[in-house]
Amino acid sequence: MKALEVLQKADVVVYDRLVGEGVLRLIPEKAVKIYAGKASEKHTLSQAEINDLVIKAAKCGKTVVRLKGGDPFLFGRGGEEAEALASESIEFEVIPGVSSALAAPAYAGIPLTHRAYASSVAIVTGSQASDAKKKVDWRRLAGAVDTIVILMGLESLREIASGLIEGGLYVKGLKQL
Repeated sequence: MKALEVLQKADVVVYDRLVGEGVLRLIPEKAVKIYAGKASEKHTLSQAEINDLVIKAAKCGKTVVRLKGGDPFLFGRGGEEAEALASESIEFEVIPGVSSALAAPAYAGIPLTHRAYASSVAIVTGSQASDAKKKVDWRRLAGAVDTIVILMGLESLREIASGLIEGGLYVKGLKQL
């Protein structure tokens, strides 16, 4: 409800690819809508351009909503955007959504934790920046937690699966990739 309330007051809405049509229909007609969607290797705007756009609109006195699907601080670059705003002394509020890392398994009836089977869960990106300082060690991760949720991993599926299998993770019935 808080997100809807803020969205209704927006002058500018900068939105991402994963924002659903139903949510987009809630944007007031008076608001300027700017698509800033990103897919693997296909960015409408760079992160620096998005940061600059939001900062410029805020400095012009506009009420800006940076609309993202899910939780902006879970692989959503929300931290980078918050740093950019803070560096310009622009006040902001984060209203998190529900991450697909939690919502999709729940919707499918799959508990991420269960007292009898799983006491820990890791949420991991399957799509890392080429200049990432610390890469995911799939072999170590395989034995470190009970449940592993991998987001954005389709393009790296073979590498991920190989690393997890090498680390001792075995799923009965998993076919050779």
